[in-house]
Amino acid sequence: MTEALQVTGEVLSLKRVGAYHHLTLVAPGIAERTHPGHFAALAIGDRTSAQLLRRAFSIYRVRASGVYGGTVEVVLAVHGAGTAWLSRLRPHDAVDVVGPLGRPFSLPQEPVSCVLVGGGYGSAPMFTLAERLQERGCTVHMVLGASTEERLFGTLDARRSAQSTLVTTVDGSVGIQGVVTDPLPDLIRRTGSEVVYACGPMGMLAAVSRVAAEHGAWSQCAVEESMACGIGVCMTCVLPVVGDDGESRFVRSCVDGPVFDASRVRWDDVGSLPPDLVGADAMGA
Repeated sequence: MTEALQVTGEVLSLKRVGAYHHLTLVAPGIAERTHPGHFAALAIGDRTSAQLLRRAFSIYRVRASGVYGGTVEVVLAVHGAGTAWLSRLRPHDAVDVVGPLGRPFSLPQEPVSCVLVGGGYGSAPMFTLAERLQERGCTVHMVLGASTEERLFGTLDARRSAQSTLVTTVDGSVGIQGVVTDPLPDLIRRTGSEVVYACGPMGMLAAVSRVAAEHGAWSQCAVEESMACGIGVCMTCVLPVVGDDGESRFVRSCVDGPVFDASRVRWDDVGSLPPDLVGADAMGA
């Protein structure tokens, strides 16, 4: 597992992109260690802040060197006080950053056709993943979806990174009206794709996992669970996963994930305490 660093980052830029904010931080040492699927945990406020918990974000892109040093880019949506604080940062502001964290995507050993699926700003890690796959000779196809055009992220990146790109919006404001799983079965069949990668809301990941399994494709999903600490201590990000021994256990998304073999995640039981989980009796089930 990649060793994480804690550094004092400096804001290089913060740009509004549709419904989101694209934050670039100078964070020496983190960029060189990052692989697609890793995430970073950002502290909120200064040393006097009452907001003690970090906010975790998939790493969008990194640059290991440059005029200002290594940079880390993340994409965020404002949901509460913490992300609102981040959205008000200015160039040269300091942000405490820990990263890269978690387990990244696994890459195929041989060239295969792959489909990458992103929901909303969950598409952020997909573009560097596409580059790594292509370096291995893989063919890459992308499906990006969101509720509205404003909530899509990276459509231009996708068209530069993939052999083909499909866009869906629930309201039909751009692309195919519907959700990402609507065109996915035909795309898998037509391209002969053997691997599906996905990142986005949990409901979307569950649906992508089912479609991939139905069409004989192996799928990996980067889950979007709330991660209060990012290092496996607080246990707020657990979800039920079937292990190699066939037994189901709660695992921590931040250290055992965020990327999982999608066929192992018990999607229907996320957010509950299944009685057959190892240790469920001790948890009061």
